[in-house]
Amino acid sequence: MKLILSLVSFLSGLLTLACIAGDVPTKTASAHIVFMIGEDEYHTWETLPEFAEKDLKPLGYRISIIHADAADKNQFPGLTTALREADLLFLSVRRRTPPKEQLDAVRAYLATGKPLVGIRTACHAFALLPKDKPADPKLAAWPEFDPEVIGGHYTGHYGKGQAAVSLAPGADAHPILRGVAVSNLIGTAGLYKVSPLAATTVPLLMGAIPGQPAEPIAWTNRHGEKQGRIFYTSLGAPDEFKILDFRKMLVNAVAWALSK
Repeated sequence: MKLILSLVSFLSGLLTLACIAGDVPTKTASAHIVFMIGEDEYHTWETLPEFAEKDLKPLGYRISIIHADAADKNQFPGLTTALREADLLFLSVRRRTPPKEQLDAVRAYLATGKPLVGIRTACHAFALLPKDKPADPKLAAWPEFDPEVIGGHYTGHYGKGQAAVSLAPGADAHPILRGVAVSNLIGTAGLYKVSPLAATTVPLLMGAIPGQPAEPIAWTNRHGEKQGRIFYTSLGAPDEFKILDFRKMLVNAVAWALSK
């Protein structure tokens, strides 16, 4: 009897893990996730390492955290080497111009068809403002990263007001939203202007503020000839990481992006 109870408990634990991971196939559980973090506004240098430690590592994922250099915010020490062994790139970068060899490493990674998960400022990760240019000719920008990879068209945001979150039409059965109570989500840091999305995208969530048209705030995309899986959400402020359903969505997004 004790053996039977132990077996039931073991199988129940496996089922719970599968649900948390968004039904991620077993072979993806040990995948190597590289976090590239370089922004000064949304504290993802704190929230993402904590998320990785508490929500991803228990599922068996291997984690590497690459921060922008404190003395030179355009440098990402260790990125090129980490991307050679990466199974997924998790991006939180805002208007940085890395050295050409580092940005080329990101391009090469994506060209293989490997996946990317991006949050908040990732849609303008490597795009400078129109009036700016790289301070050093050895540094590189990628202003087309948003339409080419993310699948959006970021042009700014509607101030700092909160945005109501709702399901995009037809998105209720998408695996990234499995187990996610959308009613618990809220945009706390201002609604991004990202329309129109590329034809290759699948909107999952919409955001709305009074007096303005609704905007997509989470979607998937397929990038390049090898149709690499991309997930992006304009959510990602510190208070949003306090919402269990937001973190659940990110866990699901990682599992979806890694699945074949």
